[in-house]
Amino acid sequence: MTDLLPRSTPEQQSLPTAAIERLVAALGRIDHVHTVTVVRHGHVVGEATWAPYERDEPTALYSVSKSFTSLAVGIAIGEGRFGLDDRVIDLVPEAAPAEPSAHLAELRVRHLLTMTTGHTSEVELWEGDWARDTLAAELMYAPGTHWMYNTPATHLLSLIVQTHTGERLLDYLRPRLFEPLGFVDPTWLQSPSGVDAGGFGLSIRPEELAAFGQLLLQRGTWKGRQLVPAEWIDEATRWQVANDAGGSDWNQGYGFQFWRCRHGAYRGDGAFGQYIVVMPEHDAVVAITGGLPDMQLPLDALWAELLPAFDAVPASGVGGSAAVVVTDPIAAPGGELRPVEVAYEYEGGPVQRLRVAGGMIEVDGHRLPFVPGEWTPAVFPADPSADRFWYGDRVAVGGGWNGDEFAAEIRLLGDASTLRLVLDGTGRLTITQDVGFEGTDLWQGEAAQAVVDHHSVVSP
Repeated sequence: MTDLLPRSTPEQQSLPTAAIERLVAALGRIDHVHTVTVVRHGHVVGEATWAPYERDEPTALYSVSKSFTSLAVGIAIGEGRFGLDDRVIDLVPEAAPAEPSAHLAELRVRHLLTMTTGHTSEVELWEGDWARDTLAAELMYAPGTHWMYNTPATHLLSLIVQTHTGERLLDYLRPRLFEPLGFVDPTWLQSPSGVDAGGFGLSIRPEELAAFGQLLLQRGTWKGRQLVPAEWIDEATRWQVANDAGGSDWNQGYGFQFWRCRHGAYRGDGAFGQYIVVMPEHDAVVAITGGLPDMQLPLDALWAELLPAFDAVPASGVGGSAAVVVTDPIAAPGGELRPVEVAYEYEGGPVQRLRVAGGMIEVDGHRLPFVPGEWTPAVFPADPSADRFWYGDRVAVGGGWNGDEFAAEIRLLGDASTLRLVLDGTGRLTITQDVGFEGTDLWQGEAAQAVVDHHSVVSP
């Protein structure tokens, strides 16, 4: 993939290389950070990738998608398609109830953007007509008076854009944003009714995420073109409403689908460790992808390791490349390949088998290549009908034996999830998914049938 941003040594941009190294080390101590890209004065000055993840392949952004939807709304408003204070029921009347409540009648585009719709709980987005279900839900508060994080509100914004431009969100943004920035084939999940999800579901590459952050820092300008109205960037990223009380980076106020941060920064962020952090006071951007449960930790690492280092050294030198770190593979233990077969079931479902033999591992009926102690690329087809839904199908398989315990991981390369299988010396099998909307402990318990001696030969 062609670089979207120029490279530079950190010192050329008044940032010591040691600060990049400290940041990478701090992120490396946080389990399941996948990539980081540091941009200063428009140049990539540091980047790291933790195996088996890849910088040149797309990854699911989860709720960072909301920030892209915000820019689509800003562009459409700038084109005169609709207005910030237009009523939602007037913009999408086909999705509105026949007799809207007084609160619903006052719901405006502005309220969707700031997540002050008046809802007290989120409508589940899975089946049916998401927009119709969201507008049918009772608004307990008057719009504009109560903040609640609300992914269905962002989906309504996607529907509004689609209704008033005649194009799905992805296609509307393609010539206006994605192509000028140099994005390669972004994808966006859709609702059952054919509307881009809006609040989640966008997949792009890590450097594309960094370029998006640089566009924000440049107030919508890219290579001399004003892609997004500068006034919209200013409004979208400033404090618009108060959110939950507290002192973390989730309590600094909310804009138009952007979070305010400590230290004068703002960000788009998505579940399980997807971030685009923009620091206007320091002319810097940091993009992170991951699959972690505690999303405050990477932000703490930024503030501790990178923030104090800006302008700690004068700009020096010419030419040079960014500080690049590609970590060594981190897999479960290796060792000899000893066959194993265990039967199990998911809460009364059909009996499945974990089998390891002949250079392959079989789980949930899928046979994947397996080399102990190494990350092996494979394909694990996504199955929307299954309880465990994954966005993509590119995986890396790693694992092996540690004494009498066998452990294997299947890491989804285009998403945050890791499926972990552990068979202890007593024959007890535990299967967990560390992050994901279906939660952890997918299956845990004694094998449904007798365990085959895993020291004996099992035919592949």
